[in-house]
Amino acid sequence: MFPIGDDNSDRTIMPVVNYAFIGINVLVFVLLQGLGGNDAFTYAFSLVPKEITTGVDISGVQIIRDSFGHTGEIKHFDTPLPVYFNFLSSMFMHGSIAHLGGNMLFLWIFGDNLENLLGHVRYAIFYIVCGLAAAVAQIILGPDSIIPMLGASGAISGVLGGYVLLFPQREVRAIIFNFLTTVPAFVAIGIWIVYQLILGYMTDPGTGGVAYAAHIGGFVAGIVLVKVFAMGRKV
Repeated sequence: MFPIGDDNSDRTIMPVVNYAFIGINVLVFVLLQGLGGNDAFTYAFSLVPKEITTGVDISGVQIIRDSFGHTGEIKHFDTPLPVYFNFLSSMFMHGSIAHLGGNMLFLWIFGDNLENLLGHVRYAIFYIVCGLAAAVAQIILGPDSIIPMLGASGAISGVLGGYVLLFPQREVRAIIFNFLTTVPAFVAIGIWIVYQLILGYMTDPGTGGVAYAAHIGGFVAGIVLVKVFAMGRKV
């Protein structure tokens, strides 16, 4: 299932923070990551779990091994700032145009409604906190991993968690098996989180690929925290 839009008829404010987050992600990928070609920047500012758990910046060629005994190499670059800054920087970087496009589509569809309810400042803080929680979840699952983490997926998962809790019945337009249809938000996002849970269970967190633990961690953080951020708002 591929969501393409939702009901915005009750939106009363311009979601400038959501637009800003989308703009920052695009600009970082284009200008700083060189459309994915600037490895020095990407690897320097990605989040590496082992760097966080040890406080030591890893640089140079490193050997990685998956659960099947296969080996490979990954080249780390020096981080010019403290490694903990990468909690934030990694949230605004992506591995490919497809990675960026998919994340920004979800943020475009679901983020504006949340910002409309929470307000600009609360939404901005909520987004960042969910992204941090997502990164922590991935680190807890693979504290010794030297695989760089990057992407807005964790923070956007938090947005989805908040959205499904506050707007479970909101209509979401989606493409299912080449057909355009409308389903409630809890169905669209429910299918997405079940998919994350299944793949997360099947994936070794230390071997790279998609950071499913971060998706799940961000989603849970969004559900847990959104009512706190929505206090005093008409829900």
